[in-house]
Amino acid sequence: MTSVLFVVSEEGYWGEECVDPLETLSDTDASVDVATPSGNKPVVDDRSIDPENVGEETAERVTEVHANDQRLQNPKPLAAASSAMYDAVVFPGGHGTEWDVNQDRHARTLLREMVESDGDQKALAICHAVGLLAFTRDSDGDFLVEGRDVTGFPNEWEQNIVDDNDLMPDGRKLPYWVEDEVKAAGANWDAELDADTSVRTHGDLITARGPDSSHAGVMALVEALGVTPPA
Repeated sequence: MTSVLFVVSEEGYWGEECVDPLETLSDTDASVDVATPSGNKPVVDDRSIDPENVGEETAERVTEVHANDQRLQNPKPLAAASSAMYDAVVFPGGHGTEWDVNQDRHARTLLREMVESDGDQKALAICHAVGLLAFTRDSDGDFLVEGRDVTGFPNEWEQNIVDDNDLMPDGRKLPYWVEDEVKAAGANWDAELDADTSVRTHGDLITARGPDSSHAGVMALVEALGVTPPA
């Protein structure tokens, strides 16, 4: 059976970017596990369950899944997971990933081993989780993302969220902007800002721009894995 691991932030994941792919893959014949950096419950970004930001339907759906999905309630510590256990890994986004997942050495190892596999393992990074690519080296010590076509959360959107001091609405200082760091690591960056959705596939790596692209991203993963798609 195809197995997939979700690596979810304890500092604030964006609801739709986790819940839609999680439920979509759960409706296939794949098995799905959830891990967080420490094994504590993931934290959902309050803004992603605010009906004024995301609409009532999305807010209710995310709130219900976050509270009741036992995989999210009882995640495994990321250090207990290995690439040998899974056919794919999914990194949902959210600003919170900048403080934990994107800085985690086990996350970097997992991403590297999946992307450097012989073609039968896949990785999907969504939104701010694409920032993990800025800190991941390949087996030769070069940036894993160098020369790869990717998308992710763009600067043009970030500047509408943080203030002039790069402070988030909750007062935290954003440590870096994803687009800047991933481009500096050598990526071929194109967030396709004129398109409704943006998903890029380069080898075994799939990246999705943000909430609006999370479903398209997971469907690209479903196709790449060859699992039975949801009805």
